[in-house]
Amino acid sequence: MFDSAVREGVLQLARPDTKWLSSGWNGGFSDANAAYNISVPKGFQRTDLDAYIDERRTSARFDRPGPALLTGVDLRHARGAGRGSVEAIVTAGVSNPAALPIDPSNETESIADASDEGPAYGTVNVIVGTTHALDDGSLATLLSVAVEAKTATLLAETGFPGTTTDATIAACDPNGNEATFAGSGTPIGAAARACVRDAVQASLRSRYATRPVPSSVEDAKYGVTTEVRTETFHP
Repeated sequence: MFDSAVREGVLQLARPDTKWLSSGWNGGFSDANAAYNISVPKGFQRTDLDAYIDERRTSARFDRPGPALLTGVDLRHARGAGRGSVEAIVTAGVSNPAALPIDPSNETESIADASDEGPAYGTVNVIVGTTHALDDGSLATLLSVAVEAKTATLLAETGFPGTTTDATIAACDPNGNEATFAGSGTPIGAAARACVRDAVQASLRSRYATRPVPSSVEDAKYGVTTEVRTETFHP
């Protein structure tokens, strides 16, 4: 589905006339011929992210603008999976886990080295697309299905639901066969769940082939545990 290429730490996923929905930097809906996943160096401190993304894309000789995600994971650990009309490509790292205890014990939020939080330390980035045409609502549903699958897989594989910098892009072909829905009970949603699950697992296996997955937020160099309580109400 995507024509993929990696140069100088930049992964381009090219597909003509594609509609994208990104939860990453400068995200939202867009129409473009490509999307990107860009590996940033350790100690990354740039805040002019639009300029930085353009610089990296240009340096890698990719001339198609499009939505971009940033990650601290080396792109040699990128993995993809496809089924039917759906494909997903993932980079997965959990050096900055975000834990969510169901029964929090403290009243304050615990953050490990929050001043250093940023895309250079981990991140699970997911790009998932279908060759079907989806309206804006169904494309948002596809994004949410991908996030749900990522969360379920990370919980099973690492014990964490995500990291502090995860981001997802969902894509569709506006000129493809129309599909009304993309939820988990549809062929598109079911395929997306399986593709994201398998790609996350494959990327984790690659990145952690020679190093351990953090066993807790305290064991990780960066991360956050949300311990705060809220006031529930009956609407």
